[in-house]
Amino acid sequence: MASKIPGADEFTSRPVPREELLRQIPATLPLHQIDDEQVGQVNALTYEVVRHRLWAITQEMGETLRRMSGSHVVTESNDFNFSICDELGEQVQVGAYNVGLIGSMDLAIVWTLRNRSDNPGIAEGDMFLCNDPWIGGGLHQNDAAVLAPIFHDGKLFGWTTAIAHQVDLGGPRPGSFSPSAQDVFGEAVPTPPMKVVRDGVLQRDVADAWVRRSRLPHMVGLDLRAKIAANKNAADQILRLIDKYGADTVKAVMRRMMDDAESRLRAKLKTLPDGTWTAVGYQEQSQTGDRDLHAIKVAMTKEADRLVFDFRGTAGQTGIINCPYPGLRAGIVFTMLPLLAGTIPWAAGGLMRCFEIITDEDTITNASFPAAVGKGPFGPAWGSGNLVAEVIARMLDAEPDHREDVQSICNGTTDLCVVSGVDVRGGGSKGFVSPIFDVMAGGYGAQVHHDGVDTGGRLIIPSARAPDVEMTEYLYPLVALWRREQTDSGGPGRQRGGMSGSVCYVQHPDQSGTMSLVISGTGKVANQNVGLAGGYPGNSQLDLVVRGIDRPQLAGATVIPAGLDDVGGDIEVLPCEGESTLGPDDALYLHWQAGGGYGDPLLRPAETVHDDVLQTRVSVEAARDVYGVVLQDDSRAVDVAATEETRGRLRQGRATGAGLPGTELTPIGTPDLDGVHRLDDNLAFTESPDGRTVVCLHCRTTIGPLEHGAFVAALARRDAPPTDAGPHIWHDPSVYVDREVVFRQLFCPGCLTTVNSRVVPVDHPLPYDDYRKWA
Repeated sequence: MASKIPGADEFTSRPVPREELLRQIPATLPLHQIDDEQVGQVNALTYEVVRHRLWAITQEMGETLRRMSGSHVVTESNDFNFSICDELGEQVQVGAYNVGLIGSMDLAIVWTLRNRSDNPGIAEGDMFLCNDPWIGGGLHQNDAAVLAPIFHDGKLFGWTTAIAHQVDLGGPRPGSFSPSAQDVFGEAVPTPPMKVVRDGVLQRDVADAWVRRSRLPHMVGLDLRAKIAANKNAADQILRLIDKYGADTVKAVMRRMMDDAESRLRAKLKTLPDGTWTAVGYQEQSQTGDRDLHAIKVAMTKEADRLVFDFRGTAGQTGIINCPYPGLRAGIVFTMLPLLAGTIPWAAGGLMRCFEIITDEDTITNASFPAAVGKGPFGPAWGSGNLVAEVIARMLDAEPDHREDVQSICNGTTDLCVVSGVDVRGGGSKGFVSPIFDVMAGGYGAQVHHDGVDTGGRLIIPSARAPDVEMTEYLYPLVALWRREQTDSGGPGRQRGGMSGSVCYVQHPDQSGTMSLVISGTGKVANQNVGLAGGYPGNSQLDLVVRGIDRPQLAGATVIPAGLDDVGGDIEVLPCEGESTLGPDDALYLHWQAGGGYGDPLLRPAETVHDDVLQTRVSVEAARDVYGVVLQDDSRAVDVAATEETRGRLRQGRATGAGLPGTELTPIGTPDLDGVHRLDDNLAFTESPDGRTVVCLHCRTTIGPLEHGAFVAALARRDAPPTDAGPHIWHDPSVYVDREVVFRQLFCPGCLTTVNSRVVPVDHPLPYDDYRKWA
């Protein structure tokens, strides 16, 4: 009988209950399984030894891939990851590299078990290659995974996975990213799991077909072999572990690792208040030519020891800013692991048991085939993760024992710019494709008691690195005029967001001809890197090409250009989604996102702002206009009287902007926690027989009822031009979108302390928190 050819809807992956999955696996594929009683029989010493060995194996997988790979994506930026899974794909241990890349790897294994067990079969020595975002083998087609079953005594014991971003896997544009794609057929081809290794032998026909699609076949082929080697190395070590301790003992440790991670996260959730927190964010320009904003909405409900993330109401799938369900799930995972499970071993299979996802079909966070999904990871998946980070932070902020874990949103997204062309240095002629990975040095969000880390990396890639500039110049015909931290980029606040950086590249002097640019970057209008508790957002992302530059800096230069003003030429603002060129007399400028601030910047100690200015983290102008701190012209010391007057004037300006001119402001004092329960840096609630009432911690003004977020309507509100948030915010949203964009602030009506600040379209909804029960 002929095998059924699956339809498009069958090339999708969703979580499947363990019992249902077991029923779908044929008897011809025997599984190694243990019962619950065996899990509890492992002694503590054995458990710790085996657990740490499994962690070490994932790290060694990383070293194997890094040593074999020829891609600077791997060797310089650590954009890869690994996992060790049980026989049904639940992830026992994941690597500390790009966490997003393992957020859906279990789904890919489940799909493989359901669809490959009988034909072509899953046997000892096999490995499967996959880059299908609907199945879960990567968040977009450039993420290519190799899934490797591990057999012991003829039974499927577990799996290892290795995944890395590939620079190019075909499609109409170098780098496999097409801003004008109408559907997935205008991008790189997604490939469901296919057997690339059979009985320990690389299948040459499959490998040839795989690399044939790429503009960089040798690099893609080397990465394929590196992932196979990493899996083989891990399998050998796991089998040695089994030989020493026994298969049942190792499996019992694996099960217990997931159970322990689950129980620890559930215990933590029980200490947090029950309720619902909502957030709305935006993706800009769905594709080349689009000038709209597209909303992502989430409502997180926490009940006892369980979270539900409800994304209903998110915009319908459109353009290229789509991700399938596995990408949405990955966005939640790469946020939850560092923010909620930072002190819990990352046995992701156990942690993922603690939440549920509700989502509409055919939306930008749950796109149906054949939507274009090339931007999935750094578009809607990351955008969803930002919103999840926001609602988790607001939940944590309301519980004093967990405020140390609160963090404003980090750099918000990546700034994708792919440069390609022909390298003619040294008389040669070699094609090249290079994403600019300097943007890995993003700013971390501010915390309750600490500023964000400047150019600290990526929250979702704990081991992220910006590449060595000299290595970039060696590999590609580019010269960096500068790569530097950017003054004023960090989100202002009582605690300042970590700074981001900028880089400016020109063609190598020996280069000729024009290079191609593909650009994609959200956060140029509606900032992704929002602040918390009134903290301002970090900088707007900005991509420019400067045409007709002065070029003495490339030959006999005696000074480094201090900025764009020293480069000369005419500035071309690049779109959120589009293409451009880089000629011999042009410069490419990228300014990626910093971290959001925490708390009202007018509450930042003046001496701390003074230190920021001395260390060029904040400009003199921003110190005065945003923080209200005035420095003396001669000594640069704080002018105490002028600072007090300026901060008072800025508060009165808030009153005028909120429609409260002439209001006598309530004096600000030290936060008073007597008889109240803190909600965040500014707000608390009191309890009485009539209910719970929100008050300002700084002036004790009564605001309104806590229930259903009713107090929000009583806050003073001001909509101002985006640049009122500071010099780091782009001044003209109309360059990118057709909708009106404002800097919206909500204030305590008594002292005008900022409690919520963000750059949003004018019809953006007010924030809503519903604390139904207090733990």
